[in-house]
Amino acid sequence: MTNDIANQAGLTGHKLIQTYLNTLDSSPGVYRMLDSRARVLYVGKARNLRMRVLSYCRPGGHSTRIARMIEQTSSMMFLTTETETEALLLEQNLIKQLRPKYNILLRDDKSFPNIHVTAHDFPMIRKHRGAKREKGQYYGPFANIRSVNRTLAQLLKIFQLRNCTDSVFESRTRPCLQYQIKRCTAPCVGYISKEDYANQVADAVRFLKGKSTEIQEKLAIQMNEAAEDLEFERAAAFRDRIKAMTELQTNQGINPRTVIDADLLALNLESGQACVQVFFIRAGQNWGNQDFYPRAAEDVGEDEVLEAFIGQFYDGKEPPGQLILSHQVANADLMALALSKKRGGKVELIVPRRGEKAELMAAAMRNAHESLARKMSEHATQARMLKRLAETFDLEAPPARIEVYDNSHMQGSNAVGAMIASGSEGFMKSQYRKFSFKNEKLVPGDDFGMMKDVLTRRLKRLIREDPDRSRGFWPDLLIIDGGAGQISAVHEVMADMGVEEISVIGVAKGVERRHGMEEFHRRGRRPTALRRNDPVLYFIQRLRDEAHRFAIGSHRARRSKSAFDNPLDEVPGVGAVRKRALLTHFGSAKAVSRAALADLMAVEGVSESLARKIYDFFHEKG
Repeated sequence: MTNDIANQAGLTGHKLIQTYLNTLDSSPGVYRMLDSRARVLYVGKARNLRMRVLSYCRPGGHSTRIARMIEQTSSMMFLTTETETEALLLEQNLIKQLRPKYNILLRDDKSFPNIHVTAHDFPMIRKHRGAKREKGQYYGPFANIRSVNRTLAQLLKIFQLRNCTDSVFESRTRPCLQYQIKRCTAPCVGYISKEDYANQVADAVRFLKGKSTEIQEKLAIQMNEAAEDLEFERAAAFRDRIKAMTELQTNQGINPRTVIDADLLALNLESGQACVQVFFIRAGQNWGNQDFYPRAAEDVGEDEVLEAFIGQFYDGKEPPGQLILSHQVANADLMALALSKKRGGKVELIVPRRGEKAELMAAAMRNAHESLARKMSEHATQARMLKRLAETFDLEAPPARIEVYDNSHMQGSNAVGAMIASGSEGFMKSQYRKFSFKNEKLVPGDDFGMMKDVLTRRLKRLIREDPDRSRGFWPDLLIIDGGAGQISAVHEVMADMGVEEISVIGVAKGVERRHGMEEFHRRGRRPTALRRNDPVLYFIQRLRDEAHRFAIGSHRARRSKSAFDNPLDEVPGVGAVRKRALLTHFGSAKAVSRAALADLMAVEGVSESLARKIYDFFHEKG
């Protein structure tokens, strides 16, 4: 049930909050505090909504942060729930969606990669990120792609499973390089039976479930049997697989012995700056760690920060059976109950004092301390640089968010636009964006047209998703790769969209087109240059180079994808078997596209009707 009362009397602060008391009862629920522009200032939960709101009605006795929040409150919204647990889950979901100014916020939250064993007669093993829509078994999460890549590389060495796509698997006529380097048993060409391959998959799954000891014992027995039969090459292969398994288990930094399924969360909080190190332990193995920097005020304690972090971090993720914590959290029993409901099984919150868990936490805390120290040092350096940037280009204030734009193409083909973002804490990689060009009016290679297209789409999205500019998505400064023409194009777009208060700087290569001799363009001003040893010049070069790197990488990925696109995949009725037959008969998709109808009909398995479909497809396209 919702309850929203508009502020018609022009009241604010604790007097405004008092007006809501008569409409509230003792139900649990979630409340939102809004300012005069209806922007959400704070989202909170309560076991008893009336008592919680009553606590805000006092004119004094609040921390500076809470007092400022109360003072700015012009209206409130309420949503009652059946239980306090539901209120907690709803609160964290709303915080992630609305990102209120006065809440503790988890920044740069993202999905984590998994290992996917596909559902196939000869399953493929691969890395996967995102929704688990495809059938098969998923193992994770891993902290980052590096952890997945390292684990996958060793798994291929140990269990020799295929990692090629199903379409490649179906069309192979001879083993690939993976077979030659003993990373695959070549099921694509029948070098291993379905039963034996299934046994390899089963061993890999057991290993991912933590049954590594029994797998090693099995490999050791096979190695000894091969040696006794004087099959020394085969015995050496088993030896190498055992060695790879040992390396995978020992080169992990934090190595659990008795902890099977848990996340370690180590918090370091200093002067309102927070770092949470999360280590993922699954199947008795350390599957990597990641650091996070939630936004917190100076007047909050470890218990509040850790509670807010846990609630938001697991909002879209399934928690493990245990959370091993560096500090107690506020409302620990309630949080455990909410996580257990999400998991569909018991979740324990543990703050260890002795034993292996305490040893693991001590190592995690060292990581958290070191990471926060590095972050604070980088933040101070970045803040100084943003201040110098503002002074150099006469900006009103140091920019909180900079967006840098670049385009990449090869003679107009596979064009892609790119945007990177940077702020007070450096590059904001979760905010990077790629733009494909689908506007048929764009002339290939038209850099001005592409820049206009990218900026138009970007500003439309900002206006739609953050119209009141309360979510921190709007840039204070745009840096464009180009000179006066590009600047003119950008300002033309901004004028059309009614957005003209954002500063714009164009970076051109200058007359000599040499690195370090860049010219800077701004509307209504003459081009300027900076000294070659000016730190601001290095800073802008680094931003521009990062945008160029991102644009080039996106362009290469698109070009590579288009190079491997097979036009036969688009022909209706041509599946993997028919495609393989056509490629075997003609040698290439290009030869198929040029074949006569009679030649197509001569291919084994291609009927007259299918041959005509193929023939018509290529001739109509041409």
